Amino acid sequence: MRTHPEGHGPVRFGPPLPEDGLPVLPELAGVLAAAASRVGPEPVGGGPALIDAACGYGERRGLPAAPGRTALAPGAPALLTALTAAVDGDVLVPRPCASWWAPYARLLGRPVFHVPTPPESGGVPDPYALLETVRRMRAEGREPRLLVLSVADDPTATVAPPELLHETLEAAAGEGLHLVSDETWRDTLHDPRGTVLLSPAEMLPDRVTVVTDLAGSLLPSGWPAAVARFPAGEEGGALHARVLDVLTALDARVAAPVAAAAGYALSEPEPVTARATASVRTHARVAAAAHRAVVAAGALARPPQCGRHLYVDLSPLAPGLAARGVGDAQELEDFLTGRLGMPAAGGHRFGDDLETPRVRLCTAPLLGDTPEERAACLEADEPAELPRVGRALNHVTTVLDDLRDDARRWESSR
Repeated sequence: MRTHPEGHGPVRFGPPLPEDGLPVLPELAGVLAAAASRVGPEPVGGGPALIDAACGYGERRGLPAAPGRTALAPGAPALLTALTAAVDGDVLVPRPCASWWAPYARLLGRPVFHVPTPPESGGVPDPYALLETVRRMRAEGREPRLLVLSVADDPTATVAPPELLHETLEAAAGEGLHLVSDETWRDTLHDPRGTVLLSPAEMLPDRVTVVTDLAGSLLPSGWPAAVARFPAGEEGGALHARVLDVLTALDARVAAPVAAAAGYALSEPEPVTARATASVRTHARVAAAAHRAVVAAGALARPPQCGRHLYVDLSPLAPGLAARGVGDAQELEDFLTGRLGMPAAGGHRFGDDLETPRVRLCTAPLLGDTPEERAACLEADEPAELPRVGRALNHVTTVLDDLRDDARRWESSR
């Protein structure tokens, strides 16, 4: 018997960040191995060398930060938990949003209010919907204080246009909200020359805390490390201090060997930048091929612009899903995960309605089953044309084509 949706759990069974799926960079592994004998703990918030590397990383992206306005933790969830604990009031997030944003607020007893995003992109709320949500919250006696957003978005793999971002930030600032900008995927743009990405911190430097999980582009997901860049000024300094207090209470330290690897990666030597470029190119081309496959089968999906995933709406195939006994996003998650042989997280994990048949598909499982197959993707001009990747994409097409055929038969029998 299928487990009830609530039994799947929003935290324990929530989907992780989309993985890279590629062999660990040898130079990175060497740095971590050399630091494996370290017995002293890394300071809470990161030691001087790690913080300096993080500051340099931000400065190269137009986001200068002083060491006293920078902190590191073992993963972005730890930082968001500390930020949420440090800012009193209710939390607003886009709909849909990264699966891990809302559970940490609820863990602290903070209600989470979802704000719709516009049709063209996810990650950043529609400014008018944001104003209406804030107005309604205050009319109900709520106190909206914190808005979490992401210009380069998980789950939708889209990049919000600067004009939308400007309007949303103007609305948020007018309502006195503090913003957390999750920039985990900012370095994974599929077309960096053709896509304009602006950080909210460039527009509102005194009201935005930037959080970047290094699993987005620099470190394997099993080596947890993330950076927070706090705004300048008195308010930013106080927030930084409160976050360090929370991280200290949690003993949320980056492990010393991981700190060494993170410092090396954040300094961006040539091996790291070359691997990052190759990884983005590989996932971009496989994501584009996967997008073509799902659209050809009749599903809906925005063209992926960043990350290692795409967000698919199977509403046009609803009759075929119904013929298979699939009536909501949890059932769709169960069905596609089994049929595809790869994770297919339902849209309800990201704040979408349970009744809407949406899933996030990741590209890493399409790259191969062995380290050799996956490494070959890095070298290929067209990784989607490699035999293993081609078979995986064909399997996705076959599964969705079966649903389309079921939908047509269902329609013709009416």
